[in-house]
Amino acid sequence: MHETEQIRAQVRDRYAQAARAVETSGRELSSRTGSCCAGGSCCAPTADVRTDMDERFGVSLYATGDVAGVPPEALTVSLGCGNPTAVADLHPGERVLDLGSGGGIDVLLSARRVGPAGFAFGVDMTDEMLTLARANAAKAGADNVEFVKGTIEDVPLADATVNVVISNCVINLSVDKPKVLTEMFRVLVPGGRIGISDVVAEDSLTPGERAERGSYVGCIAGALSRREYLDGLAQAGFVGTSVEFTHEVAPGMHGAIIKATKPASEAIR
Repeated sequence: MHETEQIRAQVRDRYAQAARAVETSGRELSSRTGSCCAGGSCCAPTADVRTDMDERFGVSLYATGDVAGVPPEALTVSLGCGNPTAVADLHPGERVLDLGSGGGIDVLLSARRVGPAGFAFGVDMTDEMLTLARANAAKAGADNVEFVKGTIEDVPLADATVNVVISNCVINLSVDKPKVLTEMFRVLVPGGRIGISDVVAEDSLTPGERAERGSYVGCIAGALSRREYLDGLAQAGFVGTSVEFTHEVAPGMHGAIIKATKPASEAIR
């Protein structure tokens, strides 16, 4: 198997394990899933999602009021490094896409913010996560959501479909990040924007040094640097780009908020 396919298979297996563990136990992941991430982090929930969670990842990064009423299964399998719905400035009536939607927490929160006139899509490549997310949407009574199977490098939506793209600690897992950035640009309407949470490296760290700090599937080795992110967004056509570090997840590696806008007129590009 080619190296990129091996990485993708490892990522898919890791998140499938997480979804199956939630389905089986309802509250905790097995030690087998928790051990694959750097320092036991990247997204590995423990028995009590509100008090025992590694504060670098997961539902502890959401305000308690934000997640009130969200199904506990969505909270337990919240595996991200931020809260993209809090930075995307969503408005009623907008259409939102969550890349790597997992158990559905950010899709459900987005659906609340955009209201019945808006819509929230989630794209995920893992069947087990899609099943869990759809069940969580049914429990939440959310009828302005849809979860579709696909990869973030080949999003199964038409051009200019959504106003906003969000993602929570998933782009660092991609094996083709330039393709992800161009796909975000493609599916956005002119004037649309992104609000991404991701792990980002300081510019001084080489790819080898990033790998020393954690695994690819652990959300560390595959992270872009701040400059690589900004350059990649610009090459995809975005303007108004920014990468803001929020908290350290490993030495020289940070949870970050990434923002950018698709020009209202593509002639600007």
